[in-house]
Amino acid sequence: MEEARRVLERLARIEQLEREHAPAGELLDQLRELVQEAEMWLRAEPEPSGAVAALARCRGALAVEEREEVTLLGRRAAKT
Repeated sequence: MEEARRVLERLARIEQLEREHAPAGELLDQLRELVQEAEMWLRAEPEPSGAVAALARCRGALAVEEREEVTLLGRRAAKT
């Protein structure tokens, strides 16, 4: 139960950072932490189907964020 609470708290933190238009790197760090916490939740669950689905969504979100960050960095390099 503690693991699920950590995941929910991390999600709330990420949503707050998005509302504040935090830098992409800060959001990416939080998403990485979210994936780690979701993995801990998965290991702690006796019937992990919900945790497996949540972890898949976290990994997908992290992959999207990383691709967007690389794209942004590529655009900056092209302008200089």
